[in-house]
Amino acid sequence: MTVEQNVLQQHSQKHQQTLLNQLKEVTGTTDVQLLQQALQVSNGDLAEAVAFLTEKNAKVPQQDETTYYQTSQVASDRYISVGSQADTNVIDLTGDDKDDLQRAIALSLEESNRAFRETGITDEEQAISRVLEASIAENKASLKRTHTEVWSDSPNPHDRKRIDNCPVGLKNVGNTCWFSAVIQSLFNLLEFQRLVLNYSPPARVHDLPRNQKEHRNLPFMQELRNLFSLMVGSKRKYVDPSRAVEILKDAFKSSESQQDVSEFTHKLLDWLEDAFQMKAEEDREGEKPKNPMVELFYGRFLAVGVHEGKKFENTEMFGQYPLQVNGFKDLHECLEAAMIEGEIESLHSAENSARSGQEHWFTELPPVLTFELSRFEFNQALGRPEKIHNKLEFPSMLYMDRYMDRNREITRIKREEIRRLKEHLMLLQQRLERYLSYGSGPKRFPLADVLQYAMEFASSKPVCTSPVEDIDTSAPPGGTTGQQLPPPSTAEQDSLPPLESAGLASGPATAPSGAQQQRVPIHKPFTQSRLPPDLPMHPAPRHITEEELRVLEGCLHRWRSEVENDTRDLQGSITRIHRTIELMYSDKSMMQVPYRLHAVLVHEGQANAGHYWAYIYDPHQRCWMKYNDISVTKSSWEELVRDSFGGYRNASAYCLMYINEKKPFLTEEEFDKETGQILSGMDKLPPDLKQYVKEDNELFDKEIQEWDILQARKAQQEKLALATAAGATASAASSTSTSSSSPQPMSIESSPPDNAVPQQDPEYMEQPSPTNDSKHLQEDTERAISRAAAEQEERSPEALLNAAIKLEYARLLRFAQEDTPLENDYRLQHIIVYFIQNQAPKKILERTLLTQFADRNLAFDERCKSIMNVARAKLDLIKPEEVNMDEYEIWHQDYRNFRETTILMVTGLELFQKANYVEALMYLIYAYQYNKELLLKGLYRGHDEELLGHYRRECLLKLNEQAAAMFESGEEPEVTTGLGIMNELVVPCIPLLLVHDTERDLLAVEDMRNRWCSYLGQEMESNLQEKLTDFLPKLLDCSTEIKSFHDPPRLPTYSALELCERFTRIVAALGRVPTEGR
Repeated sequence: MTVEQNVLQQHSQKHQQTLLNQLKEVTGTTDVQLLQQALQVSNGDLAEAVAFLTEKNAKVPQQDETTYYQTSQVASDRYISVGSQADTNVIDLTGDDKDDLQRAIALSLEESNRAFRETGITDEEQAISRVLEASIAENKASLKRTHTEVWSDSPNPHDRKRIDNCPVGLKNVGNTCWFSAVIQSLFNLLEFQRLVLNYSPPARVHDLPRNQKEHRNLPFMQELRNLFSLMVGSKRKYVDPSRAVEILKDAFKSSESQQDVSEFTHKLLDWLEDAFQMKAEEDREGEKPKNPMVELFYGRFLAVGVHEGKKFENTEMFGQYPLQVNGFKDLHECLEAAMIEGEIESLHSAENSARSGQEHWFTELPPVLTFELSRFEFNQALGRPEKIHNKLEFPSMLYMDRYMDRNREITRIKREEIRRLKEHLMLLQQRLERYLSYGSGPKRFPLADVLQYAMEFASSKPVCTSPVEDIDTSAPPGGTTGQQLPPPSTAEQDSLPPLESAGLASGPATAPSGAQQQRVPIHKPFTQSRLPPDLPMHPAPRHITEEELRVLEGCLHRWRSEVENDTRDLQGSITRIHRTIELMYSDKSMMQVPYRLHAVLVHEGQANAGHYWAYIYDPHQRCWMKYNDISVTKSSWEELVRDSFGGYRNASAYCLMYINEKKPFLTEEEFDKETGQILSGMDKLPPDLKQYVKEDNELFDKEIQEWDILQARKAQQEKLALATAAGATASAASSTSTSSSSPQPMSIESSPPDNAVPQQDPEYMEQPSPTNDSKHLQEDTERAISRAAAEQEERSPEALLNAAIKLEYARLLRFAQEDTPLENDYRLQHIIVYFIQNQAPKKILERTLLTQFADRNLAFDERCKSIMNVARAKLDLIKPEEVNMDEYEIWHQDYRNFRETTILMVTGLELFQKANYVEALMYLIYAYQYNKELLLKGLYRGHDEELLGHYRRECLLKLNEQAAAMFESGEEPEVTTGLGIMNELVVPCIPLLLVHDTERDLLAVEDMRNRWCSYLGQEMESNLQEKLTDFLPKLLDCSTEIKSFHDPPRLPTYSALELCERFTRIVAALGRVPTEGR
């Protein structure tokens, strides 16, 4: 057969397989032979094929076994088992509405078939195109965003610089997290990495590519090589895969919806296989070419079947092996079900039974074994696919011996033994259930407990009267009747008629006064832990003799012991059988084919939209790594289990990649043939890729250099501006005072942030004129001087200054040590309180207090003026080596940051209290971020992180509710406004909740996502459905990348006193965050 004939045959087989996949998806029929029969009857017309299958299913509920069990004979069958997840979207066509559904499906398939005839592009290729087109469109839209958006990539290249040899992430260029997850999993297979990096296109292609595949696949291979080379040697923290994605996008026609990424994975490997096949055919020397992609990812299995006594066998190739998830608890159960179809007794029975079935046995496993977990099914009632969130466990080490053809006979024996054990187990569990749920009524109890209750009843103290006869309704409530029931409570009396209630309350008028004062205690079920001692704890038998009681107690005690022994025996037997089943394949002969888990690809969200990431095992560091777009972090098996098994939130694995543990070349580093050293970094790359990476690194180095120059220039300009301002202030001070001036001390609010409203200088800064803050501080200072003058015998200015400073320090020390409620924060009143609580150096405290007493605003009388002059003189005498001015400025800058954070917090909480959530959000976001940075330096550097986190989270939830309500209104302006709130405020903030992985933040994100995902199954206008489809990927496709802020909110001007009052008022009004709330 010529190469051209081989290519044509492969194309025909692929087209046939595509048609088979479409029929599987819309009809739910999994029998390949029946599907092929439908295509033959309809001459390849999909509409007629669906009609044939629909009519057949409706008329013949029991399918023709001859058709069902005979295995198809396909010449090139490697695509047979590389199924897509569409195979599991089953539609039941046997209902009453089958005619309408059939017509709809027929119209849809007719249009799909017509599109293929006109364009030559299959639905499978269009599915990939949908994913890529959505990604590119989203990326282009993101490039058009204006500077006023809240989030963007950090302009500082140092934030994007790779640290040491950390793995390189992939930038999400718009709904491409699926691309990142798949590419990272393949890249970390070092053998695959080597194949791609060392790939060279066929020599003849340099002249002119001969067909469409070469036009498409070879440029993609080159971009994939470039991408891999950057992932090996780049100096960047993450790289941009846009060019590779663009190549994929340009290969197909555009479409309007996004499909599952398993389609992309299948097509990606298909393209790589074709690219390597071209090279292999060129390099062959008269022998059959070997394709390294086939050698790495494809295996073979033997289909063994029997029908009415006639056996058949057929060998088939497979790539990604599809497994059903629904109804199974672990991976082995999925595999067992996938390997056996129908009833298989006659396969290994001497009798010619009428039963039929088939088994799959692996004859050759690939080095890389990939399982595709089908977590999507079609909901016929809702008319859309739904995700299966069931929990499915899988091991880190998988032994495949039981599924190998060479172990067929021993596996059949063990399966039969397991089947027998499970039958016995079921009988034991049923018997145990009768003990644990005893009774014939709707309520059932453990039999041992029932016998215990009967024993307790029989042993209770006998009661001689009826439980109602001993109530004397004429006796006063204070009577001495031993068994009298307690009177009704106040609430019960309120419900009684007036006279009866009054009679119960007062009793007969002739009752003795002593009796009136004596009351029977009232049982309060919610405030008392036990009944009053004069009431029986349980009902009791009215008449029972000692002999009867002795016999009954003996019987009940013996029966209970027997029941408990039987229960223990049953539980022990069940545990032993479970253990026996678990260890059935644990002997060494069945542990010779080990496969280690290499990668787990995870999907979070619903069937229509979601986010993808990957967990990949690093054998050199012996740990799991989490690859989430640009974020690459160390992880753990526990985190993988939580996110991958399913049943917890909306995240679960959809693809498992295992590698043969006995083939270490898959993950081993390459060695230099001359030196014997491990090749790493740029040494791995061929010359052309070394040059490519070198040029990119030079560009990045240049970007860093330009950034550093720009920042140095800005810093110099700021220093000049500060020096000019200081000179102007000193000049103004010297013109208004004859005393010697000292250098201007550093102030807490000097050089406010560029975005802040110019503020008045705070209280601890020298002022040319009094302000509200300085007046408040001046009063404190003058009080300290007055007290010092009253207590100090020596009246010299220096002695008074020292005494006043000691008194002021003692006062502030009491504030710092006082245990106050959250709303009373003395740190806002004075910087010294902040310094004391954070253990600032003594020299910093002394200079700050001297600065306070050196304020010129104190010079209103001779005493204060003389003290001010002494304080200024002392400041002048402080030598640079005595007080580190850089450290001094850092402490004062920290306090400025603390005040700024407080202003953001107070403003945000006030807006939140007024339900102005849109404006409150940015204040709370920035307050939380700034506060977190402060707390990194110490516990008392910032505010309560839990409080700020709570209201940040609540603000996002409130905005989410507002936006959802606007969307539900259906009115165009409301819908636009609601989606604008989500896109501009809520969605960009979600990574902040995800990055620290706290339970309450994760639950809040899940609540927000679930609220919008709940609309997927509801009836709505087409325009709303379109908007929802466009928006959901943005909500669900969120990485944990923390991006920089652009424009912080402008800060209002508060004096220290006003800030304290507002802080106290708002914190007291809102209260602490509830411990159980979100």
